[in-house]
Amino acid sequence: MRCNYLAIFKDEIISMNRETPSSQPLAEAPGPLKNKLLGLAEHEQRFKLHNELHAGSIELLEASTQISHLVLLSDNDQSSNERQLIAQLCDRYGVSPPAVHSTHFSAMFGVYRIIWERHTEYSTYTFFHSAPFETPFVEPAINYVPQEWLATLPGEIIVATHIALDDRERPQRSLKELSVLFASNTVIGSEVSAGNAIVWTDNQIHTDGFGRILIHDVKLRRRQAGRLVQRLLEIETYRMLAMLPVPVMRAYIPELSHFDERLAALTEHNINLECLEDEQHLLNKLTQLAAEIERISAKTSQRFNASSMYYDIVKLRVSELREKRIQGLQMFEEFIEQRLSSSMGTCALVSKKLETLSLRVERASSLLRTRVEISMEKQSRDLLKSMDQRAHLQLRLQETVEGLSIVVLSYYLVGLTAYGLKAIKATGVNINVEISTGIAIPVVIAVVFLLVRRLRRMVDKGDIYTRSD
Repeated sequence: MRCNYLAIFKDEIISMNRETPSSQPLAEAPGPLKNKLLGLAEHEQRFKLHNELHAGSIELLEASTQISHLVLLSDNDQSSNERQLIAQLCDRYGVSPPAVHSTHFSAMFGVYRIIWERHTEYSTYTFFHSAPFETPFVEPAINYVPQEWLATLPGEIIVATHIALDDRERPQRSLKELSVLFASNTVIGSEVSAGNAIVWTDNQIHTDGFGRILIHDVKLRRRQAGRLVQRLLEIETYRMLAMLPVPVMRAYIPELSHFDERLAALTEHNINLECLEDEQHLLNKLTQLAAEIERISAKTSQRFNASSMYYDIVKLRVSELREKRIQGLQMFEEFIEQRLSSSMGTCALVSKKLETLSLRVERASSLLRTRVEISMEKQSRDLLKSMDQRAHLQLRLQETVEGLSIVVLSYYLVGLTAYGLKAIKATGVNINVEISTGIAIPVVIAVVFLLVRRLRRMVDKGDIYTRSD
């Protein structure tokens, strides 16, 4: 989307007899200013950004004129291909081709004019042919464009519209004539531009694949006519772009209802969990559901945001028409409000549903995670309790072993003492080995008991590790 307000202001202060703006930039960097201005360095994008404000200037139109407008959806990498096709048409008519990297081009090709604009996700081709006509839409402007060239345009048509600007000298067309022109469809219309024109349309695609808009010039100036046509074309373009996600959003509604049911069932099942494995299994299901919701949200969020922006532009352009009611006819604002707002409401509903589901899944997952954490803490507590009991049993066993170890050590020490006494007796010392051994038994037991007790105290206090360090 390009802002044309500065272009409109610039055009208004120029003579009304000036010709339609050419395809050349409105400002070029003069030689002395290319590098320095007042001795200061200039930003390299200054002139490019300035010219961007003037891209897509208002066409100066006067009745009788017929306009054909095409909007083709295509990737942004098709812009170079589009410029090449425009350059081929320029070669055919001896017209200067568009500049490299340009995204806007306007030139006269014989009896018709072309305006090409490249946007982020689509391109527009608008064809103008000024000549008297009696019956609108019979010989539209696009008929003068080489058909073999049109067939090579990249992208898919999303908007195709014919506009006919009736001469003010011609009497206003009757309802009967309008019925014929719009194939007996329901016609909407109103006085626009403060009563300086009357616009009718049926918002239908006719047998030639184009929509139809008829403008009756009451007292439009050339620039007013150009602005009116531009607004009508933007309304046609942006209302279709705004509705792009509607079929996709509607297709997701049953799936979101299924997600809602799954979430309700999982939340209800959360009450009946019996073990940690069940909780982890339920958490996995909630995580999977959250991933599926985020998948849909990622696919639709960008398109929905763009659609909302286009819808805002449509409402702005409709308000700029400054409509006045024609008795018995529905106005553009009423049609847009009734039809387009309901479609946009569907998109908003799906977006809100996705957001709500995401929050509910997050809440359910958070509650379940809390429950799992509590269960794991309980398991850890039980494990610690079990380990404490084991340590207590191990301590009892150790104390029992210590008692046995005192007996064993005492037994061996008494045996060693008996051997020593026997050795002393063998040297000729008169010793009663049996009595002496019996006397040594309580002494040995007491010494072993005290040593083992001291060693245990050292272990308990950690002194043994401190001394070893």
